[in-house]
Amino acid sequence: MKQATILQILPGLRTGGVERGTIEIAAAIVKAGGRAIVASSGGELVSSLAYVGGEHITLPLASKNPFTILANASKLEKVIKDEQVDIIHARSRAPAWSAYLAAKKTKTPFVTTFHGVYGIKPELKKSYNQVMTKGDRVIAISNFIAEHIKANYSVDQKILRIIHRGVDLEVFNQDKIRRQVMIDLAKNWRIPDGLPIILMPGRITSWKGQHIVVEALAKLPHRNFFCILLGDDAGHPEYRKRVEKRIIELGLEGKVRIVGNTSSMTEAYMLADLVLSPSIEPEAFGRVPVEAQAMGRIIVASNHGGACETVTHGQTGFLVNPNDASDLSNTINHILNMEPAQKEFIAEQAMSAVRENFSAYVMCKKTLQVYQELIGIEQWKEF
Repeated sequence: MKQATILQILPGLRTGGVERGTIEIAAAIVKAGGRAIVASSGGELVSSLAYVGGEHITLPLASKNPFTILANASKLEKVIKDEQVDIIHARSRAPAWSAYLAAKKTKTPFVTTFHGVYGIKPELKKSYNQVMTKGDRVIAISNFIAEHIKANYSVDQKILRIIHRGVDLEVFNQDKIRRQVMIDLAKNWRIPDGLPIILMPGRITSWKGQHIVVEALAKLPHRNFFCILLGDDAGHPEYRKRVEKRIIELGLEGKVRIVGNTSSMTEAYMLADLVLSPSIEPEAFGRVPVEAQAMGRIIVASNHGGACETVTHGQTGFLVNPNDASDLSNTINHILNMEPAQKEFIAEQAMSAVRENFSAYVMCKKTLQVYQELIGIEQWKEF
């Protein structure tokens, strides 16, 4: 039988959740006996794609220029024919238009993945987004996104599939910890000994909620903690300055520190006693709550968006009212005062839930099943 060839399309292969998911799917396709091709404008993850056995085709797919989109469609049509592509899978709107036109011209099965809530005003923007509903299968990365699709677009429910994003448990695994890296992070971040460590990973931008964390910590009846706000402020330096000013105003100097991104997230999580994800706006899925649970860390997340699906309140973590510093403060204080046995029980529940529902393996397996629905693949091997 012919080897099944899957072509994934996205703007670029730079660092990000969509990009990592693309690499994970490519790796699964190859392990299952297929051929994985990714078309994008390139980026630092091209080498990661090659490492897992995938192939890359460079096209200006990040462009929203209508003429470039049409030109890309013609180029993709040629790729589909030359490489005998069985399925084309688009993950972003601009490249999805090129992919849709090429798929239609070549009669190739077309899959789309809704990775977020796209703005629907003005009406022209909604029409632009509509391409993400034109797949023979439309994948939503959470129930939250599926409900958004149902509420705003005309999509046949028979073609809609909910496949939660997943974390790589070969990476986010307590057994994979590099002790020296942990020691170096603690030294570089000047983490004091003997205090509970609170970690909030996330881009330094207002909708992620760093200012809410600062207000919540100021409301605690004690100062028995040390908090790391982990993330870069690219595009939002003024917001970072406001957060830093508020830290000083509330007397939290020496208790809250902002540090830049790290590639050693596994070790960063292990330094923490609890992890915060207090987004003001709902996350489409939210990787931080799942990564934290995979590492056996207690997570506190806002009670909206994807977090409602990945965190079971009181069992695998805690949910708080969005934009509510008092609720967040009370929850942090509750966790800090919990008995070690209670924390360990929640950690075990959390790790088990992620293994069963939110691993990269589960995500890949369900995605390959979607491909199988469309082209009747018989030869997928277990991976």
